[in-house]
Amino acid sequence: MIRSVVCGVGSALPRRIMRNADFEGMMETSDAWIVQRTGITQRHIADDSETTASLGEAAARAALKAAGMTPDDIDLIVLATSTPNRTFPATAVEIQERLGMHHGFAFDMQAVCSGFVYAMTTADLYIRGGLAKRVLVIGSETFSRILDWTDRSTCVLFGDGAGAVILEAAEGGGTIEDRGILATSLRSDGSHQEKLYVDGGPSTTGTVGHLRMEGREVFKHAVAMITDVVEATFGAGGITADDLDWFVPHQANKRIIDASAKKLGIADEKVVITVHLHGNTSAASVPLALSAAVQDGRIKKGDLVLLEAMGGGFTWGAVLVRW
Repeated sequence: MIRSVVCGVGSALPRRIMRNADFEGMMETSDAWIVQRTGITQRHIADDSETTASLGEAAARAALKAAGMTPDDIDLIVLATSTPNRTFPATAVEIQERLGMHHGFAFDMQAVCSGFVYAMTTADLYIRGGLAKRVLVIGSETFSRILDWTDRSTCVLFGDGAGAVILEAAEGGGTIEDRGILATSLRSDGSHQEKLYVDGGPSTTGTVGHLRMEGREVFKHAVAMITDVVEATFGAGGITADDLDWFVPHQANKRIIDASAKKLGIADEKVVITVHLHGNTSAASVPLALSAAVQDGRIKKGDLVLLEAMGGGFTWGAVLVRW
């Protein structure tokens, strides 16, 4: 059978680093307060020259270099983002143009923080369906553009960045030992949309709007939803938590990550955490963490890796991949 094998990973971060102490002169908060409640110590914030497209391009080029490929080798670009450069055209086609790629096709995918997991699943379906042999999957965000910088309950949580992977079609034997994507599971429930949303849009207010969140409600649902989708993916893959080498969760809040891993029975030493360095970068969160763990040598060929995310909508999902 055809498997979608990861053959390159890359990332990109804005130059500016904003530390927790920088908020102390802006509002009533402190480094200790932010760390205690979120685990975040800093985040990267894009300047006027850095956009979702430019960060996505940089992450894509890093992934191509790691894979030993050029844009000519790519058939499809799927960009996960909630902060596109423009309402249309898709930011994916802008990245396509930036890469000098004039063949194939490209589109954006919007599932907020779950976007990269949704995009990986979609790319896998295109590969297994024979419509693409190599897919560039990118998660890129500039959430700093939609934050209310007077709202300490949200503005301290988010950051900007991008991550990318290249998936390539390869023959597999149809077993858990195959390299590539082995199982996926996606969910959504629109009844929760008012708990995490942006209060603007072209068809309603004609404005971009700002991010709004009921933090306690999101936290309350997060662990149960994450557990649900991960256990479904375990079932589809025929494995248990003990079989995992690495768990790469969405980097939203360290307390959510810790509680989810504990409930799933995943050992602390198997959990990849970058939330302290990046904050919540939405669709860029999982590929940024994945890239960090690949670059420092933790994730190696043959490792069994679980990716997981939950975001506004609510949307949530998981991908099981053999490296």
